[in-house]
Amino acid sequence: MSPVVKPPPNVIVPRHVFIAGVTGYVGTRLAETLIQRGHTVAGLVRTGSEKRVPPGCQPIFGNALDSNSFSDKVAGYDTFVQLVGVAHPSPAKAQQFRDIDLKSCQESVRAAVSNGIQHFVYVSVAHPAPAMKAYIAVRTLCENLITASGLNATILRPWYVLGPGHYWPYLLKPGYWLARKIPAWRAGAERLGLVTLRQMIGALQSAVESPASGVQIVEVPEIAGRN
Repeated sequence: MSPVVKPPPNVIVPRHVFIAGVTGYVGTRLAETLIQRGHTVAGLVRTGSEKRVPPGCQPIFGNALDSNSFSDKVAGYDTFVQLVGVAHPSPAKAQQFRDIDLKSCQESVRAAVSNGIQHFVYVSVAHPAPAMKAYIAVRTLCENLITASGLNATILRPWYVLGPGHYWPYLLKPGYWLARKIPAWRAGAERLGLVTLRQMIGALQSAVESPASGVQIVEVPEIAGRN
């Protein structure tokens, strides 16, 4: 595991960032933010999806489930962000979690290790949560895989990200407020709290710009602390 040199406070060190899942809900917005902040960004895309890549982001064609299709194009990047996963997770998608979420993480880690990536960023999920056992089980396997790889890594654990097309959980906010008032429920309410898309992008941006030494876990309260 190579050491990470921390920049002085308030100094943005330009990063060369490779994003798997760049055309997704979070990936597109993260790429836009990083480009605006002066970072070099490339994104893994399937043929035909390149129009969804934001301006300034270099499309890299390949299959997220097969590192042989893109690993040689990761050379020269220092940060790898893994965002590939099944959209709108639900208990009914257990097999998809293994076929897509787990497989893509395995291939991303393989490519990152092969190319000496300095920092690996992964979006996992808050746990435990009984209703989503299969999803959490796969994300936990991915976390363990990253840890065992020897990569410096930041693992973020949101529960639900509020944003365009993802607003229904606002209906749960009164319940969260009540749970935080009850001591026995408070820890669970905070661990499985809601975060906004802006907070999630802010946490990912921070992870890219302040790379971890070893493996750092970022839970919901830290993500929610991002404005």
